[in-house]
Amino acid sequence: MTPVDEIAALQLPLLQKHLRYLQQASPYYRELFEQSGFSADQFQSFAELERFPLTGKTELAARNRDFLAVDEKQVVDICQTSGTTGEPVTIWQTESDLQRLALNEQLAFVAAGIRKTDRVLIGAALDRVFMAGLAYFLGLRKIGATAIRAGSGQPALVAELIRSQRPNVLVGVPSLLLGVAHQLQERGQNPAELGIEKLICIGEPVRDVDLSLSAFGTSLQQQWQAQVLGTYASTELATAFADCTAGCGGHLLPELVVVEIIDEQGRSVANGEAGEVVVTPLGIEGTPLLRYRTGDIARLHKEPCRCGQQTPRLGPILGRRAQMLKCRGTTLFPAAINSALQEIDGVCGHYLEVRQDFDLSDRLRVVVGCRDASLSAAKVAEQIAAKTRVKPEVVLVTPEEVSSKTIKPDQRKPITFFDCR
Repeated sequence: MTPVDEIAALQLPLLQKHLRYLQQASPYYRELFEQSGFSADQFQSFAELERFPLTGKTELAARNRDFLAVDEKQVVDICQTSGTTGEPVTIWQTESDLQRLALNEQLAFVAAGIRKTDRVLIGAALDRVFMAGLAYFLGLRKIGATAIRAGSGQPALVAELIRSQRPNVLVGVPSLLLGVAHQLQERGQNPAELGIEKLICIGEPVRDVDLSLSAFGTSLQQQWQAQVLGTYASTELATAFADCTAGCGGHLLPELVVVEIIDEQGRSVANGEAGEVVVTPLGIEGTPLLRYRTGDIARLHKEPCRCGQQTPRLGPILGRRAQMLKCRGTTLFPAAINSALQEIDGVCGHYLEVRQDFDLSDRLRVVVGCRDASLSAAKVAEQIAAKTRVKPEVVLVTPEEVSSKTIKPDQRKPITFFDCR
């Protein structure tokens, strides 16, 4: 039996159990099943999965309460999405869900090489009903590692805790970790001398399409002289895809999640092709979901990993389906422009504004933070064009002007895309 067949044999009964639970306990999916005349007991193969409608953020927000599948007395934790790409939605968790969340993070951290003897600084919020910081803390507790709960709101505090508490692993949004490195340097401290061995990056991609480190990831590696590993997750999924020590994409955990990659018509793409990531988290009680469309575009790599694991790996997020741009006949995602900017010395933050010129083309404006007098808007535009075949309007401003636009106290990562279409 091949690894793919083994994973399918493991997942099929778990998916069948999940469908029965949805039909029994979820008001939203019970209604959906009744309308389609479907019974969960009829499901016999993965080939039938595409017959089920997709669930997206729109449905989850519009009928949020109907996704609650347990009595409220069973809810022990309430999370909300960050609202970065729309209205925040509530995710209800039972005690079993918290245990599952902890198991997910334990497995992901262990694959990344985290052990009981490690001291791990969590640069993610544990307050404001966010899930990320809570998940990392619970996973580290199961491992037995030391957790330093720094949060993400104050880079100066993170820098001070690194100096005083001496973690050897940092978990956080890459832009935060790079900003902390710069703060340390401004105070005369070399980040590479602080004993950091690993950076586990959340919320932003640090790898290129070929799974090598991007310019952003390479910059982090050089600043800290540490291994850089990426992750992908969302509150709705309550499941993470994390790099192992080989750094070849985010391993999926087959006992916890079923993953599909679909095209614009909702059909599965060929192996290795890019498409929208659709996820069915398994074993969730409070807010179970079926075929949840993330809106993120990525590839699934099914060949064996260098670490020896046989599980498929999710490649870096290439962009969001809703943020796809069409400029002068070329289709691209903001992530491609972000990647081009990361390779330009002197760029200190940026954001994108997109407006519609006419039906078939978008007008793109890139606002770049810069203090380097030798860097011109024309040079930045040419560099972007060389990488993307699109030459946008570029405006240079101070890094502070960029920060005032992109960094908000109620968001855990910078907002760098503003869609004015």
